[in-house]
Amino acid sequence: VVDETGSAEPERPALDIEYVPTPMKVVDKMLEVAAITKDDVVYDLGCGDGRLLVAAAEKYGARGRGFDLDPDRIAEARANVEKAKVGHLVTIEQKNIFDVDLTPATVVTLYLLPELNVRLVPQLEKLAPKSRIVSHDFDIEGYDPDDIWKVIAKHHRPPARNRAHYVYLWTAPLVKPEE
Repeated sequence: VVDETGSAEPERPALDIEYVPTPMKVVDKMLEVAAITKDDVVYDLGCGDGRLLVAAAEKYGARGRGFDLDPDRIAEARANVEKAKVGHLVTIEQKNIFDVDLTPATVVTLYLLPELNVRLVPQLEKLAPKSRIVSHDFDIEGYDPDDIWKVIAKHHRPPARNRAHYVYLWTAPLVKPEE
């Protein structure tokens, strides 16, 4: 790709999902149900503007790593980390979430479509026992969550009306229910 000045621009990666920000009320619930502490390492897959990682660092002193493919979201997330002065705790990387080694994480957060959650199962199965997986609105098909919470919060698009959001929690190891 060449811009109007004749300079080559890096190609924008194809994205599997559009950016939809998680309402802060839902972010707060996700962090609460994960029982975040300063000893946690939070991985946010599809981190968007970094709001969840910034909140985890500010409220709990947790370390975090965010991953996203969208260069605009990466820039926004890094700016939010810098603005909040939590760069010593949070890093943001432009990386395909399916290439991320999740084993250092104690908490993994998701706001992805169900089929993407299922594609992550091989990585999630490698998490250490008692690591937590928290998903906004979408479950992991074939795996019963430990619990589900309903949160009423405004939708991101106009008209910004309240709607039900769901927060799912699993504790590693992921286990398929007996049939």
